[in-house]
Amino acid sequence: MGFIDIRFFDILDIFLVAFLLYEFYQLIRGTVAINIFIGIFLTYLIWMLVRAFDMHLISSILGQVMGLGVIALVIVFQQEIRRFLLIMGTQYFSNPQFTFGKFLTFFSEPNEKEFKQIAPILSACKHMSETRTGALIVISNRSRLPNFAETGEILNADVTNRLIETIFFKNSPLHDGGVIVNNNKIIAAGCILPVSANKRLPKHLGLRHRAALGTSENTDAVIIVVSEETGYISVAKLGKLRMKLSIEELNNFLKEEVVQENAKNISIKNNLKAVGVEQKK
Repeated sequence: MGFIDIRFFDILDIFLVAFLLYEFYQLIRGTVAINIFIGIFLTYLIWMLVRAFDMHLISSILGQVMGLGVIALVIVFQQEIRRFLLIMGTQYFSNPQFTFGKFLTFFSEPNEKEFKQIAPILSACKHMSETRTGALIVISNRSRLPNFAETGEILNADVTNRLIETIFFKNSPLHDGGVIVNNNKIIAAGCILPVSANKRLPKHLGLRHRAALGTSENTDAVIIVVSEETGYISVAKLGKLRMKLSIEELNNFLKEEVVQENAKNISIKNNLKAVGVEQKK
């Protein structure tokens, strides 16, 4: 046996800690929270040093501070922790390649009818891009986003391209807010959405793009933005913004991120009912 006995699980432990720290750093990079994180990390290093040199007085003081560190971290980084858990739960454990829904349906694919549900949104985005009409469309996933919907006008109307274009017409009283879509219904329009505080965003991006990114940081929804200045189409999901998409690219993105996800959720519900499991209302 050597001086240091390193087991496989020790290496795995180091790898997992490094992975979690990297993912958390990716979330807070470019935000004010990174400065707070560095301050806490430096305080921890100082505490370890004074303990190593047996400086009892300052070590006890810093020990009391670090003892409350977990509570302080939850308070200071509550938004970042929320985003971290959201991304972990959605991106890694709901990966389409390993979903429970696909296991129940034996890897069945969404049918053509389900693909047609996004056609009105694509048609509206294409026309609004050509006419440079600004738009902000939130397609919800597992949550209907009731908190955001309550800030606007409740519609509960069928999704049509004419209705979407009418809402975002520049003289419409609802054109400045966002539209929330769920299960092929426009739940609400003129909604107020959270704005991202990410400092890495290009300065030329307006409030629509920042609201799209901010909403994607706090929910698992897909957000579509049509720029009023350039007509470019962008999409945001899980804190990532993809810009200057063509209609074909938007179509492929929605099929992958919206249609397949909704089909998976519906399949899970149908299969649960088939085996006698009813969801509580």
